[in-house]
Amino acid sequence: MKRLLLSCAAALAFAVPAAAQTSVIHAGKMIDTQRGRVLQNQYILVENDTISAIGSEGAIKRAAGQEPYDFIDLSEYTVLPGLSDSHVHLTSDASVHGYKRLTVSTPRAAITGVVNAQKTLMAGFTTVRNLGAPGFADVDLNAAIEAGQINGPRIVAAGRSIGITGGHCDNNLLPFEYKKKSGGVADGPWAVRAKVRENNKYGAKVIKFCGTGGVLSKGTKVGAQQFSFEEMKAIVDEAHLLGLKVAVHAHGEDGINTALRAGVDSVEHASFITDAGIAAAKKSGAYLSMDIYVSDYILSEGEEAGILEESLAKERMVGKKQRERFRAAAKAGVNMAYGTDAGVYPHGQNGRQFKYMTDWGLTPMQAIQAATINNARLFGLEKTIGSIAQGKSADIIAVSENPLENIRALEDVDFVMARGKVVKK
Repeated sequence: MKRLLLSCAAALAFAVPAAAQTSVIHAGKMIDTQRGRVLQNQYILVENDTISAIGSEGAIKRAAGQEPYDFIDLSEYTVLPGLSDSHVHLTSDASVHGYKRLTVSTPRAAITGVVNAQKTLMAGFTTVRNLGAPGFADVDLNAAIEAGQINGPRIVAAGRSIGITGGHCDNNLLPFEYKKKSGGVADGPWAVRAKVRENNKYGAKVIKFCGTGGVLSKGTKVGAQQFSFEEMKAIVDEAHLLGLKVAVHAHGEDGINTALRAGVDSVEHASFITDAGIAAAKKSGAYLSMDIYVSDYILSEGEEAGILEESLAKERMVGKKQRERFRAAAKAGVNMAYGTDAGVYPHGQNGRQFKYMTDWGLTPMQAIQAATINNARLFGLEKTIGSIAQGKSADIIAVSENPLENIRALEDVDFVMARGKVVKK
């Protein structure tokens, strides 16, 4: 009987739910990304991983009740929602390019992803869209983060990028005898549909395909279209049937316009987008994710990292033109995403692009909105992230300077809370 009573007591002890983790944040300034304004002296109630309420000190303390809570004093800081990046490669090492990449196994890439996920989170980026990883390593990386095994941002994972034989998303570094082909390669409408289904099967939450050649791929013309309209339409239709959005890697005019006609949700890079392409993107509501910082890294550090001379030559042609077209798109009022291509350059430096976006046409508020509420809508996560609002995930960052006055403040974030957990004080 004694043993039975002890067993029952133990069972009851484990059945009692843990006390809620409650925090109250005092924000000296708070950026409202939905309305594009700054609010003064706001108090934010966080319960577990969710923002429960926002308001005056008295209202929030009453809402918190008598239960003990952590008080986080950010009265001297500007507080804003966790940032997001629409184009990263967490499993890529920026110091390993060109032929060096042939030495990297999928397990090693996954380990690199763990390191880079931590760096990205510490930089204030609490959500990212990972557009391509070997062996679905980004899907498993996100699972480990969700399970609390490692620290990192929320990941919208693409798994394997889909591309044509010999295209930007293929492996073109080895000679014919090796028969090397990347896992996402497919040719023809039914073959690309099968790849979309396979990506969905193994956990991809977005589909990424290569619609033109690229800067860093050997033997591809950066502006040349890859995939026919029929193939692009098959990719988009199949993805949308499965409830997945589609991102297209596209530098050249023809590939961009064909992808927009096929119904893609975002165009990555968009370096040579024409006024007609800008108009088409605006009409369809597609987002442009233009990585206008990375050119500086490629041209200054890329050779030492192993980037081929062929690729450096292409970047010299692309960099300035892309920034000029970014300015035209911004002026036209196209939906702008914040995407950096981190992984080509070192992770954790994602915030460096803000200054470039403001130099080339956006206001500081618009640049911040690109990295918050705009990306949230693009990801289909606007009910969860992108603003500090009741019911949303408690992804909150703070900086000592007002980024609307000095946008470079976002290059060195002082405080990070991810899903209610303070990860950087």
